[in-house]
Amino acid sequence: MMKKLIALCIAISLFGCKKEEPKDYATLSGKIENPHESKTIKVFKGREYEKIITIADDGTFKDTLKIQEGDYNIQHGDQYGVMYLKNDHESSFRTDYENFAKSMVFEGDAEDTNNFSIQSFLISNDYFTEDLIANGNQEDLNTAVNNYKSAYEGLKKKYEDVDSTHIAQMDKNVEGRIKQLTQFLTPKFSIRNALPKGSLSPIFVDYENYAGGNTSLSDLKGKYVYMDIWATWCGPCIREIPSLKKLEHQFEGKNIEFVSISVDNGRGYKGDAKAAYEGWKKMIADKDLGGTQLFADSGFTSKFIQEYRINAIPRFILIDPSGNIVSADAPRPSNPQLVTLFNQLDL
Repeated sequence: MMKKLIALCIAISLFGCKKEEPKDYATLSGKIENPHESKTIKVFKGREYEKIITIADDGTFKDTLKIQEGDYNIQHGDQYGVMYLKNDHESSFRTDYENFAKSMVFEGDAEDTNNFSIQSFLISNDYFTEDLIANGNQEDLNTAVNNYKSAYEGLKKKYEDVDSTHIAQMDKNVEGRIKQLTQFLTPKFSIRNALPKGSLSPIFVDYENYAGGNTSLSDLKGKYVYMDIWATWCGPCIREIPSLKKLEHQFEGKNIEFVSISVDNGRGYKGDAKAAYEGWKKMIADKDLGGTQLFADSGFTSKFIQEYRINAIPRFILIDPSGNIVSADAPRPSNPQLVTLFNQLDL
């Protein structure tokens, strides 16, 4: 009897100590406030993997995913995120669709890795601001870069359980972000130095006006002049049109003239300058463009265009009623900084 009891105890002991087999799937759960009407989350990695997860009416979700360990994209509506997932992990996140990335918080397995990744991405916006891009100088950029690096090092200390692979990748991303912004802003700083605020603006003379006749910059003296240098073949230029129209309506009746100057010279029309000219007129009519629509006399080689150092479009310029430069590289119509700038002026 005693032998049987000992054997039973040993069996129970062995059963209790048996290691649980790792799951061959990951569990993903969480909650999205104010979810998109699609009520789904797509988890994917290129063409290698894709799974659609249904969101309940209260914004919660939970599902399992059989995956290869790695970083996966998360899509909900038109918002995206990235998350590290691994089989046998139980991971979750919560966020608000209306402020998707900024409100995202990860929990569960690998939460340090995932929170580190999203926060490392978000902090760049705290230092590389719209104001820096619109109004900054080299000293402002140097300060922003130093503060950004310091904040990033702080995140490394905060999320101490992040693996070396993700640290190395994020180090590379941070340096790339700094390099990209420096390359973008350096020519802008050069323009601002060469054409400083308060200096007399270069002028254009007798540019053809779509409404009829010719127009010179001197004809607009007494008004602020916001100029859009564009072309019909320029995709980013076209994307600014709705925002420009909104501005024209918002500041209608104010002491400001919205002037669009086309540098169409054949590009997009097989080098045919005449076809480009007709394309300019057609686009103005088709898109019902407002403001004052002018045609530069020699495209990018026009004296006015060259004096403003314009070699890429769209480019926006703001001149005061006396013909002096307010900004040789003004914010785009889609940039909220432009409305702020207009509101600071006595329009």
